[in-house]
Amino acid sequence: MSYTFHKTKHYKKSFNKLSTPQKRLAKEKFDVFKRDPFDSSLRTHKIKKLTAKFKTNVFSCWIEADLRSVFYIEDNKVISLDIGTHSIYQ
Repeated sequence: MSYTFHKTKHYKKSFNKLSTPQKRLAKEKFDVFKRDPFDSSLRTHKIKKLTAKFKTNVFSCWIEADLRSVFYIEDNKVISLDIGTHSIYQ
């Protein structure tokens, strides 16, 4: 499936707070993410608590040990909600 990608203002603000190495790694992972948000290297999985809260399937993908990106898919749009540590699941 072909997707278009969108980032919320909150995502952009959180991204800007990352360290330079984290930003670089996140950009590398985003290249993989654009090809396939469910690529096995991203360890994408559904976040049950956020899925219940937003009433739509919310997913997390792995960037590094304690750095995740949270998103949902609406039709062919991938909307990135936040990026950061596991605390973003709150």
